[in-house]
Amino acid sequence: MLNEFKSFIARGNVMDLAVGVIIGGAFGQIVTSLVNDIIMPLVGVIFGGFDFSNYFLPLSDKVTALSLAEARKQGAVFAYGNFITVVINFVILAFIIFLLVKGVNTLRKQVERHDETQKPASPPPADVQLLTEIRDLLKAGSK
Repeated sequence: MLNEFKSFIARGNVMDLAVGVIIGGAFGQIVTSLVNDIIMPLVGVIFGGFDFSNYFLPLSDKVTALSLAEARKQGAVFAYGNFITVVINFVILAFIIFLLVKGVNTLRKQVERHDETQKPASPPPADVQLLTEIRDLLKAGSK
C-alpha cells in the first residue's frame, strides 16, 4: 500500500494539482488585495466616501460599535458589507480565470492549426502508388 501511495504522489497529475492550488492561493491573495486596497476605496469615493467592509446591521441590542470588528466583539451582526466585498472578489477572480482559460484555449487552437499545416502529406494508398509506378514505367518505355 505504501508503494501505491508513492506512485500516486509521484504521478504528474497530483504534482500539477498541488502547484495549481499553491499558485491559486497566492493569486487569490492578489485579487483580495486588488479589491480591498484599490477597487473598493475607488467605489467608496464614487459613492460618497464610505467603506463597504464596515457596513453591518446589529442583531443584538448590545451592539453599539461603529466598526465591524468592534461590533463583532459586542455580539451578533449581519455583515452585509463584508459579503459585498467577498462577492466582488469572487467575480473579479472568476473573470480573470475565464480570460486565462479563454487565452489558453485560443493558443491551443492556434498551435493545433499550425501543427496541421506543418504535417507532411500522407502517402497515397498502395493501389494509387502502384498505378503511378505503372504509368511512369509506360512513359519511360514509350520514349
